Amino acid sequence: MELTVQGVSKTYANSVQALRDVSLTIPTGMFGLLGPNGSGKSTLMRTIATLQEPDEGSIHLGSIDVLREKDAVRRGLGYLPQEFGVYPNVSALMLLSHLATLKGITDAQDRRSVVEVLLKRSNLWDVRKKKLGAFSGGMKQRFGIAQALLGDPRLIIVDEPTAGLDPEERNRFLNLLSEIGENVIVILSTHIVDDVAEVCTNMAIIREGRVLRTGRPQATIDELQGKIWMKVIPKTDLARHQQEFAVISVRLTGGRTVVHVYSDGRPDQTFTEVAPDLQDVYFTTLLTSGNGG
Repeated sequence: MELTVQGVSKTYANSVQALRDVSLTIPTGMFGLLGPNGSGKSTLMRTIATLQEPDEGSIHLGSIDVLREKDAVRRGLGYLPQEFGVYPNVSALMLLSHLATLKGITDAQDRRSVVEVLLKRSNLWDVRKKKLGAFSGGMKQRFGIAQALLGDPRLIIVDEPTAGLDPEERNRFLNLLSEIGENVIVILSTHIVDDVAEVCTNMAIIREGRVLRTGRPQATIDELQGKIWMKVIPKTDLARHQQEFAVISVRLTGGRTVVHVYSDGRPDQTFTEVAPDLQDVYFTTLLTSGNGG
């Protein structure tokens, strides 16, 4: 099963072009859609989820034409949007059971079984009778995934799911996504590079509505071996270094200014070669596309 996006563009009524000729092939597994806020990620996710129409292009989920067979797509879709609201005075058990009914699971015994399995899988069974308004941010996100799994979806879309989560909840949530992604297509849309580095087998980097790079995270990292250089500098020297070198990132660490520079060879003898990571891939991609990071 593959999701194929071909030549998709979208311009809103205010003349903002959110997507520019986007083409992607997304296989089964975890796929990271990585880009800064406002890059077009959410527009693409809503378009794939049949919530809005593109101006041009095509999308296919296997043999299903996503833009023409919306009901077929929705039957096999699990969606966790960036803003996921819950009824605060309803328990997780009651709301998930209600959502299961809306999803077409009308047999009471089947519904009880499905709801129990999903609450246990999302580690919410022990708090199933607790009101959702009392849930932590991470618990609400895990409930969001539980509802997205109703109906055994073939495609799951999660939009900025770890923003605002504490480290423990983030790890728990990403582990759950990784487990789900073994058998279905899971698209993780995020601006957090580490999320993609930790759980995604394939990815794309998008900015200003354009796909700048695709590939396996580790393969894109390997391409930068020998090309990322580090130097600790006084903060007052930062502007000069940004003028003289291809500075891809600046980090303030322990009161020190650490710059990473992209170069095919050592920029000068004051630089030290460092092993690249996915953040270096991300910032280098933005830099070489004509947008500094």
